[in-house]
Amino acid sequence: MNTLSTPTENAAVLEYRLTAMDRCDSCGAQAYIAAEVNGSELLFCAHHGRKYEEKLRAIATSWHDETARLAE
Repeated sequence: MNTLSTPTENAAVLEYRLTAMDRCDSCGAQAYIAAEVNGSELLFCAHHGRKYEEKLRAIATSWHDETARLAE
């Protein structure tokens, strides 16, 4: 079962679970996207999350996107 949570302008994330302590696996910036792949959680900043999104969504069992926080 895939769990994909991507907020849109009309729908808000009810609970933020990523904190300032969660860092991007690619560059070390604050993570706003979490993807679960093969039982492991991968964290990405908004830039790297968007860069790898197409390929990751095809194999991820869950996708959690908190990039809407950047507009707050």
